[in-house]
Amino acid sequence: MPIERCARSASSFAIINLVNPLQTLGLALGAGFSSGLNLYATVATLGLLQRFGVLRLPPGLQALAHPWVLGIAITLYLLEFFADKIPYIDTVWDAIHTFIRPPAAALLAYAAAGAAPPEWRWGAALVAGGVALTSHGTKASARAAVNASPEPFSNWILSFGEDVLAVWLAWMATAHPFATTIIVAALLALSAFLLYHLFRFARRAFRQIFSAG
Repeated sequence: MPIERCARSASSFAIINLVNPLQTLGLALGAGFSSGLNLYATVATLGLLQRFGVLRLPPGLQALAHPWVLGIAITLYLLEFFADKIPYIDTVWDAIHTFIRPPAAALLAYAAAGAAPPEWRWGAALVAGGVALTSHGTKASARAAVNASPEPFSNWILSFGEDVLAVWLAWMATAHPFATTIIVAALLALSAFLLYHLFRFARRAFRQIFSAG
């Protein structure tokens, strides 16, 4: 019996060690991608979910439910909500947030992985920062291309879609981290596809401009 108990304890320990890295990866990927789309919506969503007891955040993220943090996040989200829907203003806003979204995503992932070993926390921070930079770059590039269109509706539709996706991924990253890993992997593949074609589109546009000149 003692041998069986030791075997069960060792098995449980192995499962816990396996689950924690996977949960850390799901949190890093989900929080990273959503922060790259809309950092303030991500922070406000996580804080409100914790505040109203919808889910329990990791200890390192529970400070997001503080009224001051929520107030700042919601205020900045409202500011971004309007700035993000005005052509060319959204491009300037995205340019500024190139230096804000990826580092903030890394910080969120580092705090979320507080129960993990230090190497996993730093790994999660690096992954989240890289994922946030990818989603932010895709968002900014797509918006710059859409701004060339004379009608404003494409810009508004993209903006609303990004907000909804950011909120949904923020919830998924904490409630279903395993599923989030698969979803974000697919979104990263889509981002790579879009960035490739947007780059080709921009290159053709520049060639036409210089050839016309």
